Amino acid sequence: MADPAVSVAPYWELTFDADGDVDGPERDRLLAQVTARGVRDLIVFAHGWNNDRSGATALYSHFFAPVPRLAPTARIGYVGVIWPSMRFCDEPIPDFPRSTAAGPVPAPALDKDTRHALLESFPGRATVVDRIARLLDERPGSEDEGGLDEFGRLVRLLVEEVPPGPQALFSADTEAEGVPEGEPEMFARPAREVCGEFARAVAGLQAPDGQESFSLPNPWDGAKELLRQATYYAMKRRAGTVGERGLGPVVGLLARSAPGLRVHLVGHSFGGRLVSFALRGLPEGVRAVKSVTLFQGAFSHYAFAARVPGDPGACGVLQGQEGRVDGPLVCCYSRYDSALGTLYPLASRMADDDRSVLGVDVGSLLGDRWGAMGHNGVQAVPGTRACTLTEALAAPLPVTGCVNVDAAEVVRRGGPPSGAHSDIVHPELARVVLAAGRVH
Repeated sequence: MADPAVSVAPYWELTFDADGDVDGPERDRLLAQVTARGVRDLIVFAHGWNNDRSGATALYSHFFAPVPRLAPTARIGYVGVIWPSMRFCDEPIPDFPRSTAAGPVPAPALDKDTRHALLESFPGRATVVDRIARLLDERPGSEDEGGLDEFGRLVRLLVEEVPPGPQALFSADTEAEGVPEGEPEMFARPAREVCGEFARAVAGLQAPDGQESFSLPNPWDGAKELLRQATYYAMKRRAGTVGERGLGPVVGLLARSAPGLRVHLVGHSFGGRLVSFALRGLPEGVRAVKSVTLFQGAFSHYAFAARVPGDPGACGVLQGQEGRVDGPLVCCYSRYDSALGTLYPLASRMADDDRSVLGVDVGSLLGDRWGAMGHNGVQAVPGTRACTLTEALAAPLPVTGCVNVDAAEVVRRGGPPSGAHSDIVHPELARVVLAAGRVH
């Protein structure tokens, strides 16, 4: 039965916990009803960072709304994936009025909603969250040199994986000689250095075009960004966990219970990482996934690469997984996404303990190892095709392999810190999903 908040039918939800365990009654309802409702094409959408179920269902309702009109004779069903991620409240929600969703929050203090989101996302750590919030409010100065060090320790404590959970196995996007990436160096380096780097990056994003500041900002100006990036790291782990341990096996069950069903996986931001890891969790021989569409994917552009350029011993953790798709893997990206274009590669580079980010122009990071899928597409995968959004909608997409679609002509609205990262609710992008899956 359709959720009243979602505008299409038939619509189901699949809710997963942080370890990838699915809500059993929801799964069983989907398995029992998808054939009875005559569904031939099932679009499964996973949100990115988000605060609650209502935000996720609002995204799904807005995004799915034009689909019945675009494919009036297709027998389509819809699934909204709900997983425990979080959003800082100074980031926009897809298709919400900017006056309420993307208005500036006084920096660096935490607003009430973000504090609540941290408590919900990291249960049992209320004391840590309260102390982090107090430090951001007070910003201890030079008379208390230990303030930033304490802040860094608390941030690491907040997001660390509690054993024996599986999430630590899903933090890497690349690996060297079978060894996954280590814990981000931003947790090990002095917090003053790391916050100083983030402060300069944030200042660069907020500066008027063409203007450059030659003064060094206060490291506390980057403290909230360290907290944000640390929570993103935790959400990144969860996305991989939920995809491989949760959604992939459910797709396998669908393939068995509804032979002939065509599944189309769609993911935004870390939801793109989730649906990509679902490919790795598919049971052997399952060919039910007919397309994958990624919108502003918040994971490494080398995740599918057999070799990382400049590092012959490294490869993507999803290398070859595009071959599990019986159709194309389409990556939509936009150069206007400043969250992925600047802050993501800066934070990702901090995971490398052999090189320092100090003194490096952030812009130089975009084309290298630390770049994001949603900023310049799939990289280092032979045979990857490239086109603009207009070209993608004017001619049939390739029937297999990776396809990069420059969606900057519609994914362009937004401001600091995320830029256009959440600007994905457009009929043109819904058409891309249908074109990728050849849904008519």
